[in-house]
Amino acid sequence: MCQLLGMNCNVPTDICFSFEGFSARGGKTDDHSDGWGIAFFEGKGCRMFLDAQPSVASPVAEFVRSYAIHSTHVIAHIRKATQGEVALHNCHPFRRELWGQYWVFAHNGNLPNFEPENMGFYQAVGDTDSEKAFCMMLETLRSHFPHGKPDVKELYFVLQEITAVIAKVGIFNYLLSDGIHFFAYCSTKLSYIVRQAPFAAAHLIDQDMTVDFREVTTERDRVAVIATTPLTDNEVWTQIQPGELLVFQDGLPMKYAFS
Repeated sequence: MCQLLGMNCNVPTDICFSFEGFSARGGKTDDHSDGWGIAFFEGKGCRMFLDAQPSVASPVAEFVRSYAIHSTHVIAHIRKATQGEVALHNCHPFRRELWGQYWVFAHNGNLPNFEPENMGFYQAVGDTDSEKAFCMMLETLRSHFPHGKPDVKELYFVLQEITAVIAKVGIFNYLLSDGIHFFAYCSTKLSYIVRQAPFAAAHLIDQDMTVDFREVTTERDRVAVIATTPLTDNEVWTQIQPGELLVFQDGLPMKYAFS
């Protein structure tokens, strides 16, 4: 299966350090070599890079590793194909418009024989189960809230219901964002860390690289990094529980309960 990486923070931040370790899993320290992609929200815009080459061999990935793009919402993915050919149109993340905003989605897992019905507005371009699930999610949200985006609590509960339906089909770890809210769902495996003052140094698992965040942050900064498996070996990561949907905002995780 694939690997996910996400970042949500309270001030625009670059993801170069995390992406350095993450991209090594695309053919160097792991065998996720069937393409990769990354999306950066910047205001109302969304900058995306996709490549069907392994991330360790991709000149585009090298550019992303070295170019400090600052964003508050980032979603990245390296692919190990389970459904669909190795091709650009099957690379995550996927992007669509809903309520006048871009939505970006990436999935880790496998949904065997997943063929959602009653799909009208949103159609998959590629042939992955992941893109079909994304289209189903947006189709359902659009039908529930035809007049515009609801508040985050209403959105959370409907998204939780859709997720539960899809997760019955198979493994469905995912990251989803509209550049305002950042959702992370754990089906089997997903972890996060929140970096905030007092900051310390962090060392990557997949590369011999250390960054002392005290030198590159302010006391007000707060950054949440979400990944399939931890990216560093000297920090404490929190495992999201299977079946748990979190929404990150300003670098902090939240979840809502039915009242």
